[in-house]
Amino acid sequence: MALIVIVNLLMLSSVASLVNSLSVNYYDRTCPNAESAVTDAVKKAVLNDKTVPAALLRMHFHDCFIRGCDGSVLLESGKGNTAEKDGPPNVSLHGFYVIHNAKKAVEAICPGVVSCADILALAARDAVTLSGGPSWNVPKGRKDGRVFKATETRSLPAPTFNLSQLIQSFSQRGLSQQDLVALSGGHTLGFSHCSSFENRIHNFDASHDVDPSLNPSFASKLKNICPAHNKVKGAGSTMDSTSTAFDNSYYKLLVQGKSLFSSDQSLLSSPQTKALVAKFASSKKAFEDAFINSMIKMSSLNGGQEVRLDCRFVR
Repeated sequence: MALIVIVNLLMLSSVASLVNSLSVNYYDRTCPNAESAVTDAVKKAVLNDKTVPAALLRMHFHDCFIRGCDGSVLLESGKGNTAEKDGPPNVSLHGFYVIHNAKKAVEAICPGVVSCADILALAARDAVTLSGGPSWNVPKGRKDGRVFKATETRSLPAPTFNLSQLIQSFSQRGLSQQDLVALSGGHTLGFSHCSSFENRIHNFDASHDVDPSLNPSFASKLKNICPAHNKVKGAGSTMDSTSTAFDNSYYKLLVQGKSLFSSDQSLLSSPQTKALVAKFASSKKAFEDAFINSMIKMSSLNGGQEVRLDCRFVR
């Protein structure tokens, strides 16, 4: 773990100068229709599959937390190397075809100009907007990375993390406690398999089978969906009650004891983060404003070196 921390710190220091090189106007002259091409690809995918927005947002987050937002999560495993996308925390990622289709569309109009990392950042923004959330101008100019190791996915924040672990993980990427709470709101979209929250509903600790912070009726519902030693493939629960709509329901349910992950519940364990949860639960606008700021901040870290012609392979 110490080695992973050192690697992350070195990565952050080496890419800090690249943050300032990003610009919302980066492709205005070289590929002015890049954003619309990406948006069209995302729209087409969402029409056929309502799980796509959650998938793209999660994919972008997982990309950015390993060596910065460099598109490395898109790369395929090869001889002698298990790719980032095949690391344990990433095996449930899906929707890669959306990025590949967007890349093909962009390559058709301006070959070799737009990075896969930028396409993923744009697609994540579009995923939020198309789900009823806010839009924002995405700073662009990221380069694609050449390092993609499954072993590095161990540094991703886990759903079982407590608040101290979350704060440490986010601070290593230059992200504050407000960023932590705001970006956790991305859990308003999507679905989780039982394995990510079964620690809260079975053998929680020596005194409780179920996490006592869980709402009892909600816990009972989860136990029915995910019985002990559950072997039902694909079993799980939506992240909140409006899992295809980007809203602040996640926070409203969190304060009611109806969150899925230990990491979600941990946001109520300190006065500072608890106050932010309450703020975002009471104001959708406050959440959206904070989410935009934190997304721009998170996605501005980039340590890539090239523009890939195919997002699946280094040049």
